[in-house]
Amino acid sequence: LTKYDCSAADINPIGGISKQDLRRFLKWGAGNLGYPELANVEAAPPTAELEPLREGVKPQNDEDDMGMTYEELSVYGRLRKISRCGPVSMFKQCLALWRDRYSPAVVADKVKAFFRFYSINRHKTTVLTPSYHAENYSPDDNRFDHRQFLYNTWWPWQFKRIDNMEAQSSGAGAAAAAAGAAGSGCCR
Repeated sequence: LTKYDCSAADINPIGGISKQDLRRFLKWGAGNLGYPELANVEAAPPTAELEPLREGVKPQNDEDDMGMTYEELSVYGRLRKISRCGPVSMFKQCLALWRDRYSPAVVADKVKAFFRFYSINRHKTTVLTPSYHAENYSPDDNRFDHRQFLYNTWWPWQFKRIDNMEAQSSGAGAAAAAAGAAGSGCCR
């Protein structure tokens, strides 16, 4: 989050809309409103354009810079804002949600990375340009958001708990796989 970046205006009409919902709207608008150019806007890679373009160098990409996709960020945003999840409860939710997609270790790393970035950037969201708020998980509607805004960026107790839970989850998965392999007769 860049402080005052897109918020340096009197009103920010899309500031309270998640990137995923905005992309869906752009696709819909291209097909249903007769503005085909919106499809090109939607297809453009997300970038803050903070680095100059250089020959032979891949352009800056928000998702690469953040280490998470906007789809994942939408999940984190809903879990943090609507469900009021902290690191441990978010890890549990994401572990269940992504059990077929990521290992427990990857989920743990992703959740911890989100909370590190959240901790580092939370103070920037306390003063923002008014936005139109179409959803209850808007990242910048802080009129009723009384959560603290300064955090220990390493979340020592919570991250240790996640590490313990991840080890148990990974161990349980490995034990189940070993038991299945032993029972099949293939590894005797």
